[in-house]
Amino acid sequence: MEYLAIVLFVIIFILILRGYPVAFTLGGISVAFAYGVSIFAPEVFQMSTFYLLPSRIMGVVNNYVLMAVPLFIFMGIMLEKSGLAQSLLETMAMMFGSVRGGLAISVVIVGALLAASTGIVGATVVTMGLISLPTMLKRGYKTELATGVIASSGTLGQIIPPSIVLVLLADTINSSSRGAASVDVGALFSAALLPGIILVILYIIYILIKSFIHKEDAPSIPADEIKEFRGEKFVSKILKVLFLPILLIVLVLGSIFTGVASPTEASAIGAIGATILTIIQKKFSLKILKEVAKETTKLTSMVFFILLGATTFTLVFRTLGGDSYLQELIISSNLSPLLFLLLVMVVIFIAGFFIDFIEIVFIIVPVVTPLFNAFGMDMLWVGILIALNLQTSFLTPPFGFALFYLKGVAPESVKTSQIYKGIIPFIVIQLIIVGIVVFFPEIIFISK
Repeated sequence: MEYLAIVLFVIIFILILRGYPVAFTLGGISVAFAYGVSIFAPEVFQMSTFYLLPSRIMGVVNNYVLMAVPLFIFMGIMLEKSGLAQSLLETMAMMFGSVRGGLAISVVIVGALLAASTGIVGATVVTMGLISLPTMLKRGYKTELATGVIASSGTLGQIIPPSIVLVLLADTINSSSRGAASVDVGALFSAALLPGIILVILYIIYILIKSFIHKEDAPSIPADEIKEFRGEKFVSKILKVLFLPILLIVLVLGSIFTGVASPTEASAIGAIGATILTIIQKKFSLKILKEVAKETTKLTSMVFFILLGATTFTLVFRTLGGDSYLQELIISSNLSPLLFLLLVMVVIFIAGFFIDFIEIVFIIVPVVTPLFNAFGMDMLWVGILIALNLQTSFLTPPFGFALFYLKGVAPESVKTSQIYKGIIPFIVIQLIIVGIVVFFPEIIFISK
């Protein structure tokens, strides 16, 4: 009767694809399905099993690591209000403006800096879309290149730490490992750093090649305009704009990598640092604080409701023997560990076309983690691969959230089809990075 767990998984997946709320679908359908099984097949599932649920829910609520989620969200939204992105974009644009594609390169670099400062994809894409997209179009950039650069750069916060995805992924892997080797959030942050930097470099290389082959797609900024902006105090402007965000990055990530603070403690440093930075930028007010608190509460509630629903689903799925059934199925099929890994990567990539990264983390990852453990795979390596793969879910149509964010702030002249076409090269680059980490896993340990 283990196949019932697979039926439950398929039902939930289909309902989520149809647009039903994820949190209530995960929890509600799991309870309803379990109740039906307890009536018609009481030997398979009994409702008394749900006595285990309160302790599991309290385990989630009391999880010290997950305290980092609302703090990192607060940090990201507060930095969005500080005006940091606008200052960075204006200064970086003039730094690289004399190079063909320089404006696009500046967007990628600012996206990386914001990723290391905030980790909030929606805020980054919207901010850069509002500020840089009109400028890029005005400068003669091809629409597809401009939108592709902004959307892909905005998703760097998913892999460059501190990242909410990495926090949730580490917690989900640990809770699904059943006593196997755990994945430390700090170690996951450290392992993700180099792949994230390589991804940024590949973006820049692509832009340089694209602008060299098709010069009209990415023109340089006129020299007299650059000279006028730079003036005599340009170096001091650069230092002033870069100093604060780099200081915040060093405080947050440096405290984690050196072992001075845990990721949760570092997230508190980041939240306070973002607030101080906003005050220095003279953008802080009681109204801003209320807006940030409101958005933080909303996003945090969404994440935790989904997490509680996922906890209910995992309890029912495991009690029905779903993980054991899948493990036996995979082993009997004689799949090699690498082939199974590639199969999971393909499933996650395809799922990213239709559902958000949070659903993938809380639905698919708990199912496959015990199987990876059975194959004896390094879950730190697997975690980085999943995180890189999840990043594509923000860019793959029809439901890529970065595409929705960008379309919402783009000028009316920008068509959805142009945005879809523009992100294709960057999705390919992300898949190349996944391939690099698959076949050269040692690169994730270099920064440790």
